[in-house]
This record gives sequence, structure tokens and C-alpha cells, in this order.
Amino acid sequence: MFERFTDRARRVVVLAQEEARMLNHNYIGTEHILLGLIHEGEGVAAKALESLGISLEGVRQQVEEIIGQGQQAPSGHIPFTPRAKKVLELSLREALQLGHNYIGTEHILLGLIREGEGVAAQVLVKLGADLNRVRQQVIQLLSGYQGKEPAAAGTATGEAAPSTSLVLDQFGRNLTQAAREGKLDPVIGREKEIERVMQVLSRRTKNNPVLIGEPGVGKTAVVEGLSQSIVKGEVPETLKDKQLYTLDLGALVAGSRYRGDFEERLKKVLKEIRTRGDIILFIDEIHTLVGAGAAEGAIDAASILKPMLARGELQTIGATTLDEYRKHLEKDAALERRFQPIQVGEPSLAHTIEILKGLRDRYEAHHRISITDAALVAAATLA
Repeated sequence: MFERFTDRARRVVVLAQEEARMLNHNYIGTEHILLGLIHEGEGVAAKALESLGISLEGVRQQVEEIIGQGQQAPSGHIPFTPRAKKVLELSLREALQLGHNYIGTEHILLGLIREGEGVAAQVLVKLGADLNRVRQQVIQLLSGYQGKEPAAAGTATGEAAPSTSLVLDQFGRNLTQAAREGKLDPVIGREKEIERVMQVLSRRTKNNPVLIGEPGVGKTAVVEGLSQSIVKGEVPETLKDKQLYTLDLGALVAGSRYRGDFEERLKKVLKEIRTRGDIILFIDEIHTLVGAGAAEGAIDAASILKPMLARGELQTIGATTLDEYRKHLEKDAALERRFQPIQVGEPSLAHTIEILKGLRDRYEAHHRISITDAALVAAATLA
């Protein structure tokens, strides 16, 4: 079942485990799944709950009132309760009833509501959220109701309003919005690469950068740094107000057992991008495009993307290794013409220590520990 989960749905499960640990509970119940859905913050479920006034702190408070905190933090694997397992099974049933081949955060929330008797359902009722109303709100969001709101309903400050692109939100993540909400780690020492990406994106032709480097050198960090620069307004005029989305190819492919399923999903994503006109798409491991979805004679994703790239209707940032670039993209003349390679090297020892120092505060806060300079130097030296 978990192979059908979108990245956001998987993150909800991870966050549910974290919430259980924070409350010193040695199990994952429906209440922890509800906390995970809200904590995730960007999926359809989180938006539906937020629109009904359900907050993370409010739910935590109710959970503590109903169950209380445990005596000590659990260690090792934390199992799901039978009721929580039932919710996940019901989420699959909800997805199938809606004709979806994936399980997103919305289906997990619908599963919680259908189960209807766990602590999560009790909490929602106590917070004044009628379960049928929650269900209606999820269905309303899925039907694209919010996407039809008038443009005047945007933010009063004039900054770009958060996207309500349901297709993109199902198969991707808005990095610009994540940066605006402070959900991304600071990017340290990648100014040259970020500047180079901006230059390529601002070109008239061959304006799709592809970041080339070994796994773990920080290719994704460069893209996250760009999204933070967009939010700060430290980008050329051509990139201001752009929304940078990362595409989850795994979610696009997951569950597409029938010929045409994958292509249909991808075409919906591309149609939304073309309609909006303000999207830059980041595709990690872009080499997987060549052959993605090509089972049983279906055309691959690259063949769908090439016409849009050629017409300038799609702007993309790719990331891959040098070997994969040479093996797949360089051999495809039509793709190679559209992409400008940018090398991303491994940081030096001094640079690594600088990065660790910049991230130290976040890790100290998360793990509730103190990290010394000597520990950072040792970690970088011994790595």
C-alpha cells in the first residue's frame, strides 16, 4: 500500500511518528496521524483542516487532555495501533472510490473521518469540526473549487499568493512557498552556483539549467537557495514572482499500471503549468525521464516534455550525475539542445564546516542538544 503514497503522504507518516515521540507515546494512533496531516502543512488535508480553523497546537492540546503524555520517550520502531492501520486501509479505499491511483494526504484524512471512532475523530468534534463538513471540504478542494476563486482574493500585500494548484500539489512541492514559510534550511556557500542558475534561467534560449554532480554534493540545496532568493526578491526581474516547484516522478509513476495513466497525469501537470505561466519546474534525477512511463509501448515523459521545451512553454531545472547525463541526456540531441549543464562540485573541508555551523541551530533545536565547534570539525574531518 505504501508504494501508492505520494511524498506528502509518506511525510505525514514520518511526522506522525515524530508526534508520537514528542508525546512519549509508544504507538502511532489516529491522533498522531491527524497531527502529522496538520504538521505537513502543504497537502490538501492540511489546507482543508486549516480552512476549518483546526490548528496544530489546538489538536495537540486536545490529545494531551484526552490521553496525556507518556512517561518516557519510546526507542526504536513505533507500531501503528489497529485503529490507525484501519485508517490507512480506508485511505486506499477512499482513493479507489475517487478513481485515484495514488494515496495522498486527502485520502488519509478521508480515511480518518470514515473510521470515525478514534481519538482523532473525537478531537475534531471537540474542536467544532463536524466530520461530514470536513469530508465536504476535502472533496470541495479536490474538485478545484479554490482554484476558481477570483484573482482579487490574493494577498493584500501584493506578494505572490500561495498556489492552490491541486494537480501540482499532488505530484510536486512548492519550494517558493516552503521558503516563504521558513521550512527550508539555509543554503550556505553556494552563491556562485545559484547565480549561474539565475543567469541561465534569464536567457532567451537554452534557458533550462541542469545541475551535474555526484549524489550528496548539494544539487537540491542550490535549487532551494534559488527559491529563497526569489522570496527575498534577490533575483533578476524575469524571475520575480516565479513559483519553483519540485516534481515527484515517483508519485507520477506510482500506481500507473494501465497504459496511458502516467502520460495522462503528466499532461495534467503540464497543462496546469502552461495555464499558470509562472512555474519553474525542478526535476531531480532528470535522467529518469528517458524511459519513465515507457512500459508496454507507452511514450516516455521526455517525448511529452520536448515540444513544450521547444516552444518555450516550460522552464525546467534538472539535476543528475555526470555519468547519467552522458548516458541519457547528452545522447538525446533534442533534449541536450534545451539544457545548459552547470557543474556542482563537492564542498571543501572548510566549506563543509561552514555549512555545518550555519545549520547547527536547527539541529540543536530539533534534537534538543548542544553541538560544539569541535564536534562539527570532527564530523566534517571524519566523514
